[in-house]
Amino acid sequence: MKKVTRATEILSRLKVEYPEPRCALNHRNAYELMVSTILSAQSTDVRVNMVTPELFKRFPDPASMAKADANELKKLVHSTGFFNNKTKSLLGATTRIVDTYKGNVPDTMEDLLTLPGIARKTANVILGTWFRKNEGVVVDTHVHRLSHRLGLTKHNDPVKIERDLMRLFPQDEWTNLSHRLIQHGRQVCVARVPRCAVCVLGPDVCPSYEPDPKKWKEAAKKRKRAKEAD
Repeated sequence: MKKVTRATEILSRLKVEYPEPRCALNHRNAYELMVSTILSAQSTDVRVNMVTPELFKRFPDPASMAKADANELKKLVHSTGFFNNKTKSLLGATTRIVDTYKGNVPDTMEDLLTLPGIARKTANVILGTWFRKNEGVVVDTHVHRLSHRLGLTKHNDPVKIERDLMRLFPQDEWTNLSHRLIQHGRQVCVARVPRCAVCVLGPDVCPSYEPDPKKWKEAAKKRKRAKEAD
């Protein structure tokens, strides 16, 4: 099966399996989504969602967070990890939003990338999820893993993986594709040993399909050795 045809079938099955894709980070506006996405780096969405209610109660908008005491902010986001860098990013991003964008989170890739702590992945989340602009595909750890297992890319660089996915899938599906792949990665195609026996992406579309966990591990080792030999 050609890669483009396989991608079409993968998308079709994921749409049936996950009919209502959504971002797992709880948010009510672009500001809350931006903050949550910054905090989600090297953390889990579950952990971030535990932290943000109190954080947004204390700092409900960019203007209030831009004036926040750094030590107080560090304490509030401490459990998400890398709290020093995240605090610096939050203060820098909200200050720029207040000073340059009149307190509103910008809605273009170019402007979002000028905010401290915002890289392309974060910008894609904000643009696609809140502003409904399909500028790209969010490549997080789950999308990275599934893209390789499904044979959709050979790259490890997230930017190159994103480009491969953008070529294979229609633009109006990019954001929802990300959400669906992430959900599938959390529930079925998990990191250590995927649950192939219950996966809707069977052997006809997934080159990594192997319902026997022991055989899957052996096959995964062979694929890794072959990759390292290239």
